[in-house]
Amino acid sequence: MQRKISEQLIAWKDNPKRMPLIVNGARQVGKTYILKEFGAQFFKQVVHINLETNLLVNSYFETDITPLRIVQFLETVTNTRIIAGETLVILDEIQACSRALTSLKTFCEEAPQYHIVAAGSLLGVAVNRDQFSYPVGKVDELFMFPMDFEEFLWALDKELLSIEISSHYVLLEAMPEAIHIQAMELYKQYLIVGGMPAVVAEFIESKSLLTSTEIQGRILNEYIADMAKYATPATSVKIRACYNSIPAQLAKENRKFQYKIVQKGATATLFGESIEWLNSAGIILKCQKINHGFMPIAAYTDLSDFKLYMSDIGMLTMKSGMAQQTILSPMEEKNGFLGVMSENYVAQALVCNGFPLYYWKNENTAELDFVVQIEGQVIPLEVKKGLRTKSVSMAMFVKKYNCPYSIRISGKNFGYENQIKSIPLYAVFCIK
Repeated sequence: MQRKISEQLIAWKDNPKRMPLIVNGARQVGKTYILKEFGAQFFKQVVHINLETNLLVNSYFETDITPLRIVQFLETVTNTRIIAGETLVILDEIQACSRALTSLKTFCEEAPQYHIVAAGSLLGVAVNRDQFSYPVGKVDELFMFPMDFEEFLWALDKELLSIEISSHYVLLEAMPEAIHIQAMELYKQYLIVGGMPAVVAEFIESKSLLTSTEIQGRILNEYIADMAKYATPATSVKIRACYNSIPAQLAKENRKFQYKIVQKGATATLFGESIEWLNSAGIILKCQKINHGFMPIAAYTDLSDFKLYMSDIGMLTMKSGMAQQTILSPMEEKNGFLGVMSENYVAQALVCNGFPLYYWKNENTAELDFVVQIEGQVIPLEVKKGLRTKSVSMAMFVKKYNCPYSIRISGKNFGYENQIKSIPLYAVFCIK
């Protein structure tokens, strides 16, 4: 499957000042697959070591992290020559071996000629433990997310459609109605399938949406197993409770995360660590409230007020139990959770394009789904699940903070009127 991170991997490979690379991300987002594909395409040999399952190599790192000796040992174990410039070395699940993480620093300083890539599923969690020493300033870093909607289109062999969408986004010209309807149907399928490569691959092979939940359930079980493995039993229970509460948190009219939904009498003191665990593991997306729409918006963050989304919309659909026929219905449903799903989808798309997540709420009842900075300007984003697009809050924000324009994301076609850019739900990947 074609992934956008491939371009960044190529740039890293060709950079004469490159350092060892860490590719971080949640489980099952495709890190191992894309690194192997990258190695096969651009290197003569690939040496892949899973440090979670290969205990022999794992234990060797505990005794010696001298680059030359590590290279010699890996050559012996894999029966493969490791040649600088010709071999890609992949240290997979590096969070399972703290000394392997430390070795990246020595490779940077003593053997920068080698192409070393480390992949970690729970690296953000692991580095918070005392025994880990993160090689700050000695590694390049990339974060990998589930497939966004554009990558989903590529996987479905709809690359021409993605090009057409991008073109109309630039021009803000309406798509032909037949193509608009087709793109909206594919968007609805994406809400069910999501961006986990294994789920997308199964959907392509089976042409059925019914198998999605089975694979998503297996991924969820892996998440739960990680919670038990990388946290104390007491903390693991809290992490699971926070994660399980997300659909209920988002279903509220006020989507601010409330600890009392997790457990009666719960507080930030009891459950704050659990939320940070989920965030560090890449399983959730955290959207912070801002009090003002001034530049820079990060400076006006209210750290005590936030919303949580799932990092993959397909996982939210499965976890919530939303009926597939409700999502696929051509009628504009009154079901309020469809709006929740659209909002989660937009959050995922924005994060994939590098935007930190913020939302705005004033002292009364006005609230904006998202606020972003684009080319040094504060831009409000409002998300609507269908064709009803009136937004008093967005008009209020634009007037108060003198925004050059606003973005309305909905089921409507492209357009521009009254300083509002109308962007169809399927085109959010274009906002960069």
